[in-house]
Amino acid sequence: MSGPLSHLKVLDFTTLLPGPYATMMLADMGADVLRVEAPGRLDLTRVMPPHDRGVSTAHAYLNRGKRSLGLDLKKPESVQAIKALVADYDVVIEQFRPGVMDRLGLGYDVLNALNPGLIYCAITGYGQTGPYRDRAGHDINYLALAGVSSHSGRRGEGPPPLGIQVADVAGGSHHAVMGILAAVVHRQQTGEGQFIDVSMTDAAFALNGMAGAACLAGGAEPEPEGSLLNGGSFYDYYRTADGRWLSVGSLEPQFCGRLCDLLGIPEMKSYGLSQNSAHQAELKAAIKAAISKQDLAHWESVFAHQDACVEPVLTLSEAARHPQLQVRDMVIEVACDDGGSQRQLGHPIKFSRTPCQSRYIGKKLGADNDEVLGN
Repeated sequence: MSGPLSHLKVLDFTTLLPGPYATMMLADMGADVLRVEAPGRLDLTRVMPPHDRGVSTAHAYLNRGKRSLGLDLKKPESVQAIKALVADYDVVIEQFRPGVMDRLGLGYDVLNALNPGLIYCAITGYGQTGPYRDRAGHDINYLALAGVSSHSGRRGEGPPPLGIQVADVAGGSHHAVMGILAAVVHRQQTGEGQFIDVSMTDAAFALNGMAGAACLAGGAEPEPEGSLLNGGSFYDYYRTADGRWLSVGSLEPQFCGRLCDLLGIPEMKSYGLSQNSAHQAELKAAIKAAISKQDLAHWESVFAHQDACVEPVLTLSEAARHPQLQVRDMVIEVACDDGGSQRQLGHPIKFSRTPCQSRYIGKKLGADNDEVLGN
């Protein structure tokens, strides 16, 4: 087993997207992940279309490299099985609402008593404390309450439903992995395990970044198309003659100058860094008019060898074929049970000495019961 986390053993009680994405990352990095699921409680990603070889592509991807243990945690014998296993594990990660694991007899205090070095990570929508701790939610709700949606999209059109789940993945999954690995370092120094409380709303709020800094310390309430990076400047997307799109990020003077020269609007160069909204609107209109006259293929050829921060908006299939992503191994083949393989997204972190490995697609529920439980 390769990967920098090949020493780490993880018990995974999560479903749907945030937790499974986090433990997939850990498995790719070498961790031994044992996923625990209740046979009578369906994880929707197991049946979500489309399917490949009879397996949901969502499940095959999100649960690759993990072993599967099917246990009904409402049964005393299943709880005892987990208690027997936990002494040999480093990490428990769960995604239930606060208090559920306690009611099952598998909360942090119980498991910590059995294994004081245990790192226990709970991913929830709103965290373990506060008036919303027991409230249901989804990605779109967390982004809304965290203020992210309020300054996204076009003025007058309302916030857009995004193509990816930002609060779930950038919020829940990535922050869980960061927290777990930080706790692993702490345990190496002290021998102590600890409880990690990851709120997807907290994480989404933190992702406000520069807009959050400007609002909290500068009193500048962000709004759609109101800043340099959210459509309030020429930093934007522009439609081509054939209905495709170009992304223009030419903020620095040298890039803006090159952009204007290539578009045939050299007189607009000085407007690039102007704080005058009228100047930005004029520059934006000039770029829009120029780009709308030619198709995407033309503009790709114009900017192909130019440092101007201009790139085409690719479909996901086109992105998968792009030479940059191909050479970075971002499309990989993962082994299937039938001896074949499935194309999947690759792991984005590259290690020089301990490369990541995606060993096999998500398994059938309970596939490893006999091996794990000794039946």
